[in-house]
Order: sequence, then structure tokens, then C-alpha cells
Amino acid sequence: MSQLRLARLCLMLAAVGLSAPALTTAVHAQEKPAAEAPKDTVRPELFKLLDPAAIKPLMDAKNYAEVQNRVQQAEAFPNRTPYEDYVVNRMKLSLGSATNNNEIAMPALEAVINSGRLQGQEQADFILALGNMHYNAKDYTKAIEWFKRYQKESSTPEKVAPSLIRAYYLGGDFANAKAALLPAIEATEKAGQKPSEEDLRLLASSANKVKDDAGYLTALEKLVAHYPNDDFWTDVLNRGVARKSGFDAQTNMINVYRLEAATVKKMAPEEYVDLAELALRDGFPSEAKKAMDAGYAAGVLGQGSNAKAHAALRDKATKGAADDAKNIAAGEASAAKAKTGAGLVNLGWAYATMDQGDKGVGFIQQGIAKGGLKNPEEAKLRLGMAQALAGKKAEAIQTFQTVKGGGGAGDLAKYWIVHLNQK
Repeated sequence: MSQLRLARLCLMLAAVGLSAPALTTAVHAQEKPAAEAPKDTVRPELFKLLDPAAIKPLMDAKNYAEVQNRVQQAEAFPNRTPYEDYVVNRMKLSLGSATNNNEIAMPALEAVINSGRLQGQEQADFILALGNMHYNAKDYTKAIEWFKRYQKESSTPEKVAPSLIRAYYLGGDFANAKAALLPAIEATEKAGQKPSEEDLRLLASSANKVKDDAGYLTALEKLVAHYPNDDFWTDVLNRGVARKSGFDAQTNMINVYRLEAATVKKMAPEEYVDLAELALRDGFPSEAKKAMDAGYAAGVLGQGSNAKAHAALRDKATKGAADDAKNIAAGEASAAKAKTGAGLVNLGWAYATMDQGDKGVGFIQQGIAKGGLKNPEEAKLRLGMAQALAGKKAEAIQTFQTVKGGGGAGDLAKYWIVHLNQK
């Protein structure tokens, strides 16, 4: 961590830079052998070992062996005062930092922090440095302890929040990681900013680890909104639509594939096949042909043991699309005369899949207005999709906002809005 490197440098300079006045010798005290060394002074014998005038050239020359020898001699002094302990630990801290030896630096740093001699920002900086050192050593329990202490004693507790969250997560405390992430992400959003992808990934993973399905989906929806990719979209459509209780697969599985095809660069081979077969089932061969063509273009169809089946399905869709293109106009009159608007809705969607968006939108709107539909919400969903295909983004969003039905229609409309807002 850059924080840690800076902290190490500061600590090293601070340790070496102990001023001569701070290491004042107690010459007058030595005239009375029975007396203790005065407070905040260092006895002459100890001072000779730790004299900054002698230590600094050794450190500059990287003669760390001699510095360590002097420190060890200092540690051997009997009956050291608290201040002498403090001075020795500052020197050990300097040595440990300079040599990247945490076994020396960390205990010394903890002793310096607990000495009661640091004040204000210096105390906070030293606490943060120790937390970072434990974090880098992968001792996340200790890192959490010191990061929390920093939050209590520092005037900037938010500074350590990201490190604390990651220490919770890496230490396996997913519940606390999630609990800490939620307000942090909320505060970022309230400030009108976008949460980082790393924070959202951590939130999703933490929720998943503690089996919080709702929390996982919420995090996933934020990832899809701010950092869309194929994996996020596939997962959100699976968890947020297809696997939800009450999902109407017969009606809306094809609509799941339609949105997935619009949002991801490459679907799984079986998904292209399913979309094509469902489109043929519902009487939309042009849509089926497009699905198969996309699968071939993506390089996932026409290979392996299913190559012949893929080719046959593509041929069937291609022939159907050609026939549909020749005959679709003949169906307009019968659709208009029908008692319900279902024929008009289907006719409109067929035109939309043939890249005749404006015509398609018009027929779907006529069908919805005529009424008598078994599933009017699904019809509105298809109207929104047709408007999106026709490049009518604002109108599509307005339409999707009116889709409230269950069975997956409302969820799909919500995610279509997310997708369109990314364009």
C-alpha cells in the first residue's frame, strides 16, 4: 500500500530524527548513584549507543548491522525507565522500517503507540501504519483491531474504511464486510457519485457468502447499471427474472433471451438455439434467423456434435423468414378484423423483427388499444422492445415504466430501462 510505504518513511525519519535534547544525558543524576534517572532523560551509557549523531551516519551508510548491535546493547540495559524504553523502541522502529523487517518494526511500533507519548495526528498516523502492516502481513484480525482503533482516535475515521472493509472480507468476516459496505455505498450514491466496481463486487460477494440472496441481487443490479458486462447481465437476468418465484417461463423465457441478446456480446450456444426455437414456436421466423445468424457470427454455433442440428435449425429459420417476408402484408387485413388485438400485436412484432420498426410499433399500439389480450403486460413489454429496436429510446422507456405485471414482465421492463439508460 502506498499509505504503508509513506508511513514507513515517516516513521523511519521520525525515529532517526530524535533530537539531542530528547536524549539529554543525566550527568548530574549520576552524582547520586542511588537515584533513578530523571524523567524524559537517557542515562549517559545508553545515550552513547543511541546518540543521533552516531546513528544517522550509520543509517545513511546502510550499516544496519551496527545499528542493530547498538539497539541490542541498549535493550540489555537493566531497569530502563519508560522514557528509555520509548527511545529504544523508536530506534528499533527506525531499524525495522529501513530493513523491511516487520518482526522488529511491528512490536516496536505498537510499544511506541502505547507509550502515551504520541499526540494528535502523529498517534493516528502510527496507528494507521500498524494497521497497514498487519494487513500486508495478512493478519486481518490484528489489522481490523488497529483500523478500528484508528477510527476511534482519529479525526478522519472514514479514511480507513476501505481498508477495514477489505480486512473483514479477506479475513472471512463477510457479515461485517457487508454491513460496512452498505452505508459506504449509500453515502457515495447520496453524494451523486458512482460506487466503485470493487466495492460493488465485494458487496455482491459478501452477500452471496452469507446467503443473502436479496442483497446479492441488489448489488448485482448496481453492477449492471454502472459496470455492465456479459457475466453481470446473464446473472441478473437469471436471478432477477428467470429464477424468481412466479416466473412465467412459457410466456417470458423468450423475453429473457431477447433482453440478453440485446445486452451481452455473446450468449451460450444453447441460448441462441432456445431463442430461435421459441421464436419459431411463436411464429417469428425472422427473429429465429437473426438469433441463429448471431450465434454463428459469435463462433458458438455450427461446431462439434451439434453442428448438423444447428445448420438444420438455421435453414428452417432462413426459409421461414423468406416466406414471412413475402406473405406478411397479406395478414394485415385479417389481424385488423379480428375480435381481439392479439393478431395486431404479433403482426407488429413480426415487422419489428424485420427491421421495420415504425410499422411494427404502430401495429402493436393498435393491438393494445383494441384490447381483449390474454396478457396485456407482455404486449406492452413487446411494444417497448419494438420501440427500442426502432431507436425510439425515450418512448421505449416510457412504455417500460408502465409494465407492472408479474410472471417476469415487470422485472424485464425494469432491466430494459437500465439497458437503455446506458446508451
